[in-house]
Amino acid sequence: MLRNILIYIFLISGTWFIHGNSMAQEQSADVEKCAMAAGSDVTYLKDFVVKLDAAPPNQKPPIYRTSLALRKGVIYRFSICNGDYSEGEAVLRLYDQANMLLSTYYPETGKEYKSISFACQKSAAYTIVISFKDGKKGEAVGILSYVNK
Repeated sequence: MLRNILIYIFLISGTWFIHGNSMAQEQSADVEKCAMAAGSDVTYLKDFVVKLDAAPPNQKPPIYRTSLALRKGVIYRFSICNGDYSEGEAVLRLYDQANMLLSTYYPETGKEYKSISFACQKSAAYTIVISFKDGKKGEAVGILSYVNK
């Protein structure tokens, strides 16, 4: 009986390990694919893997937010890639305190960009916000790269 219980526990833990490992490999492949799409003139610095639920009725859509330090005189490239099963279109925005500096989507013009470069004018903390259009459920990968001179 004890032997059967141990075998059962081993099988369950093995299944969890294999499933968790395949999810990590899939996520890693998505990051690599998005990093390659950023261009051949960049050096990868950081990724932002985002998975957000749909917005509940009459509420603000969920967002992913993180801060990072950027250096004056450096040109950065921000790229955004939707997950294969994402319902919404991902939008990446960069803020300096409360001011939006750039976005991968401008609703006023309908312009949408998969990558956008930013020439940093001041060393400071900046905020990256990733959300999905119309508050839809989605998965995305954001990439921060250094543009080689």
